[in-house]
Amino acid sequence: MNSITDVWKNVLDHMAVQLSEITIKTWFDEVEVVTMEDSAFVLHCNNTFKKGIIESRYMRHIKDALREIFSADFEIKLLDDEQLSNYHGVPKATSSGLNESDTFTFETYVVGPQNKLAYAAARAVAEKPAENYNPLFIYGNSGLGKTHLLYAIAHQLKKRDENARVVYIKGDDFTNELVASIREGKNAEFREKYREATLLLVDDIQFIAGKQQTQEEFFHTFNTLYEAGKQIVLTSDRPPCEMTQLEDRLRTRFEWGLMVDVAPPDFETRLAIIKNKSALLGVDLSDSIAENIAENVTANVRQIEGTLNKILAYRDLLDDTMDQDTLNRAISDMLKTESEYVPTPTVIISYVCKYFNVSEEHLRGQSRGRDIMMPRQIAMYLIRRMNPNLALTDIGKQFGGRDHTTVLHSLNKVESEMRSNPNFAEMVKEVTTNINAKR
Repeated sequence: MNSITDVWKNVLDHMAVQLSEITIKTWFDEVEVVTMEDSAFVLHCNNTFKKGIIESRYMRHIKDALREIFSADFEIKLLDDEQLSNYHGVPKATSSGLNESDTFTFETYVVGPQNKLAYAAARAVAEKPAENYNPLFIYGNSGLGKTHLLYAIAHQLKKRDENARVVYIKGDDFTNELVASIREGKNAEFREKYREATLLLVDDIQFIAGKQQTQEEFFHTFNTLYEAGKQIVLTSDRPPCEMTQLEDRLRTRFEWGLMVDVAPPDFETRLAIIKNKSALLGVDLSDSIAENIAENVTANVRQIEGTLNKILAYRDLLDDTMDQDTLNRAISDMLKTESEYVPTPTVIISYVCKYFNVSEEHLRGQSRGRDIMMPRQIAMYLIRRMNPNLALTDIGKQFGGRDHTTVLHSLNKVESEMRSNPNFAEMVKEVTTNINAKR
């Protein structure tokens, strides 16, 4: 690769493995690479509509492609014409981990009865960090706007104090960074990043439960920040009392401040979200179509966004009009996708390995150590439970070609242990919930 243009071409080639040719031509034909230096990769798109679609749907694909090419993570910035004209030099990549887009702010968050308290608490924290609600713990099912609130807090604080050190991290990524820092001998840099933050935002904190060394490190990070008067905000899919593998000393700290939940939006809130999201996408939906979506798509905000994106795809890629037939197809596809989600054996095995801190090679291999046997049996059990049509012999193939009697023994062993050991049953339930939350 001789130039940044070559890099961008290589990125598109990598994305073509997962995205269709028409998708790449439709959304990326007006994208140009501006510059690349250190960990920043800057692009320009003069079509604001396409820019919005890329930011909401394809940024992950660009990051994944760059990671494959350079074995490193890049900060991606996609600029419109005005931003490009004001752009000077190459921005230094921030260590915050935040998406710098201004899409997720308090102004774009739709408030309803189910999230009103969480919204008010988040605003209070953003205005007066560490004064009243520290930590702020927001919990609820996936796709209900918890991450939006984290980003909104960060943007509001940065607006008030541009020198504030804001760090955002997902729970499982905290573990990954910790492991990498230990392997590379960079413990001091790791601790400095988190313990000197003005605001620490941790998304999906439930993923640190059951990981002893991660919990130990986070315990000391929490104490350092709390004692220094720094704000901590955490999100989870459940309250701390339901995290059976979470250490008591962390559980009590998570409950020190304010715990608020977010629930699925009611009809009026869903309708407001639909109108807000469609306006951001530059789509003019009739009241009847907006109401129809609100009546049929009820699970969460993410599903609503997916339905709107599906309608846009029909309109832009197939030249369909925004009529009732287009809406019905989009809703039908989304409901089918949600109801038919099945974690693959690979996804299940990967998460079980992370949860129990064992290597995938050992879990799939012939090791018979106790620290491997139990996670392997749980993995077999979950694969069978989540893929009921998969034959026992096919499950055995995932683990070095074990026969169906070995798999059956593992299933019986896990079920027996769950019946006699409530703590074991809760652990299996927690692993199951976390895997389903990955969808």
